[in-house]
Amino acid sequence: MSEPRKQNYLHGAAILAFGVVIMKILGAIYKIPLGNILGDEGYTHFLVAYNIYSVFLTLATAGLPVALSRLIAEANTMDRPNQVRRIFSVAWWTFFVIGVVCTLIMALFPNALADSLNDPEARLSILALSPAVLLVCLTSAYRGYCQGHENMTPTTVGQVLEVLAKVAAGLALAWYLVRAGHSLPTASAGAIFGVTVGSLAALGYMFFCKRRLYGSGRAGTDIPEPRSCVLRTLLRVAIPITLGSSVLSLINLIDSGLCMGRLQDAAGFSYQEAKVLYGVYGKAQTLYNLPASFITPLTISVVPAISAAMALRHRHDASRIAENSLRIAVVLALPMGVGLSVLATPIMDTVYPGSHANGGELLAIMGAASFFVCMALMMNAILQAGGNEKYPIYSMVAGGIVKVAVNWVLVAEPEINILGAPVGTLCCYAVMCCMDFYFLCRHLPERPSLARIIVRPAIASAVMGAAAWGVYGLGTLALGTGRMGVALSMLCAIGAAVIVYLVLVIALRAVTREDMRLIPKGDKLARILHIK
Repeated sequence: MSEPRKQNYLHGAAILAFGVVIMKILGAIYKIPLGNILGDEGYTHFLVAYNIYSVFLTLATAGLPVALSRLIAEANTMDRPNQVRRIFSVAWWTFFVIGVVCTLIMALFPNALADSLNDPEARLSILALSPAVLLVCLTSAYRGYCQGHENMTPTTVGQVLEVLAKVAAGLALAWYLVRAGHSLPTASAGAIFGVTVGSLAALGYMFFCKRRLYGSGRAGTDIPEPRSCVLRTLLRVAIPITLGSSVLSLINLIDSGLCMGRLQDAAGFSYQEAKVLYGVYGKAQTLYNLPASFITPLTISVVPAISAAMALRHRHDASRIAENSLRIAVVLALPMGVGLSVLATPIMDTVYPGSHANGGELLAIMGAASFFVCMALMMNAILQAGGNEKYPIYSMVAGGIVKVAVNWVLVAEPEINILGAPVGTLCCYAVMCCMDFYFLCRHLPERPSLARIIVRPAIASAVMGAAAWGVYGLGTLALGTGRMGVALSMLCAIGAAVIVYLVLVIALRAVTREDMRLIPKGDKLARILHIK
């Protein structure tokens, strides 16, 4: 069977990004109505359970898919098909064992996990999520295999299918349980069970896709390494990545318990008030995570591309891919962060009407933090692809310590309360970015130019933010400050911001024709937009 043609890293990222757009639309259909169905209190149970699930998911899948895709890309580059099959076989069984262990912990100890985060009513949601860890582990094995072949289409289709199933099952169960008069913890468990249903759908699709596209793999004459040697190599690459990623998941988990505890013990809020405040913070997090989801496709695509270049000793190509990826990440992430900050209050008022007054302030701070999140993700991926897995651990540990310290002090202040949590996030990722860039400058064959990466997008984003703020202000004067007037003014401001930013990006040459050639139909689009 002939294998699918490989995609260059930006082509693959474009395919994944297209999937992200669809998933974010579907995700909005899921989380926004869900937040309104469950309310601030019910959404807290959902968020606490999901944070616990995220830690186990990170432990199980953060490093292994990256390691799998990197090792398969290197074996493919060296034309070793038997080694590719051996790597996948070892990785699949590793995923299976880790997934079973994590699922059993969540299934057998939901009460203890919920109590540890000061939200005992989240136990049903934790139990409903437990099978998803094993399902996602196995799905990740197939995704890593396809990504290692630089084929991002199966991952995209599988992720869209996963979200479709999650939306259909989760919303239907949440709506039914609330209408039937069940408690909010039960409704939250029903809503989050949609994640498990979606994971099962994605696993079925990826299994079928791998068999159809690649079968049992291409026959070769190379002699594969022993399974024990492959496992050691896989773990040597995966463990530092997993440890680094686990630090942030663990910090987010501690954040849940820390915020709930400090709001009650130090700031003087009741359990009920603390749940409402943390629920609003969780809703703002849903929007704040949006920019990072558009950068993740680029990080997934850049790992096999840089790994292949390093395997062939093309060090200049590896440096070029790294700097271009950073520049494109800034072009995408910076305007989204500025937009979230400038329009934070109308966005929260429109998406979550009737939510707590702090919602806009929370999102404004988190919008600034989202840019640093995106850049940290991109720099971590470049370091990992180049064989420098240990350095992201250092930056994540430092950032995590900063986050816990800031949260501990600020959340305890009654006047600041939950606003201290996004400040901690902003400080955490700013520290990470500074450290990661230092590591990149030390270990890339050619040092990336900060001026080429950030100056032009920063100018365009600043002007765009001012335009959005001005258009929104004029809109509210003309249309009023009722919910419909705010929503229409916000949409006009977003439309104006998009136009202003696109014009400035082209005028300032923040994106070049060479960049456009690397994405599907990019050369034709460059001619239409007169990009030189």
